[in-house]
Amino acid sequence: MSITDTLQVRVKSITWEADGILSFELCPMPPRKELPAFTAGAHVDVHLPNGVLRSYSLLNSQDERQRYVIGVNKDAQSRGGSRYMHETLRAGDTLTIGLPRNNFPLDEAAPLSVFIAGGIGITPLRSMIRRMQALGKPWRLHYAARTRQGAAFVDALQVLRDESGAEVQFSFDREPGGRMLDIPGIVTALPPGAHVYCCGPLPMLDAFEAATKTLPPPQVHVEYFAARESAATDGGFTVELAKTGRSVFVEPGHTILDCLEGIGIEPPYSCREGICGTCEVRVLGGTPDHRDLVLSAAEKAENTRMMICCSGAKSSKLVLDL
Repeated sequence: MSITDTLQVRVKSITWEADGILSFELCPMPPRKELPAFTAGAHVDVHLPNGVLRSYSLLNSQDERQRYVIGVNKDAQSRGGSRYMHETLRAGDTLTIGLPRNNFPLDEAAPLSVFIAGGIGITPLRSMIRRMQALGKPWRLHYAARTRQGAAFVDALQVLRDESGAEVQFSFDREPGGRMLDIPGIVTALPPGAHVYCCGPLPMLDAFEAATKTLPPPQVHVEYFAARESAATDGGFTVELAKTGRSVFVEPGHTILDCLEGIGIEPPYSCREGICGTCEVRVLGGTPDHRDLVLSAAEKAENTRMMICCSGAKSSKLVLDL
């Protein structure tokens, strides 16, 4: 695995936020006194000592340079990431993390920002709300979780609501009288020019994309925590590396990233699901089969960039800027 642009941080504190959710405060290691700047919606890659690499959204204010704060939900199907964070990591431990990257940026010029969160999807939106609050801009929040006990940061969000007068709606569908969040209704009620953001589980994101399909694309923002479809592994094409002059044939059952690693080339990557953007590469020739959730539909149509961890080829050859 290629580890580039990383830094060491210390786990200063671990805080219980809700059932199954912990927050981790990460601080710089001496002699560094500040951490690199980030913008609301950004995430960092966490390189865990057990060899697992996971991406987590930064939930604190972008004005804070003395710390990063991430929220981690303990996934019942954890492959070693969230389980390690919850069960093994302790305050005082050191971690390697990547520099902040933002595939889910906030449009600070919007006349109104409407945020829709599902479960742990509140994490990037909390940073965005903090930014809107700092700018004195109007915002609304619709936050869904199964139960109140499983919803993180409810008290802090209520404080922000009281300070700003913003509309904040909580939906706990597994509590008595609880109902599913009415995403079509929320979208229908948007005033002209409002920007709407959504982060949560796949069924919520599918409902969100269906409800917003007639809105101007620049006003619709979504971030995925999991892939919607499997990686392209049909193979049967050649990848030419423009910088080195080398070529590799992608066999069926393998991704481009798999095959590059097989010949000793280690481009940066993180999630292997096309949701983080770490493995983005410029396309100099050929037509990719895009499977990522980072590029917009317009960006995919340009065929000038691709995520090599999950995307394949529709042409017999791809020429990549590697």
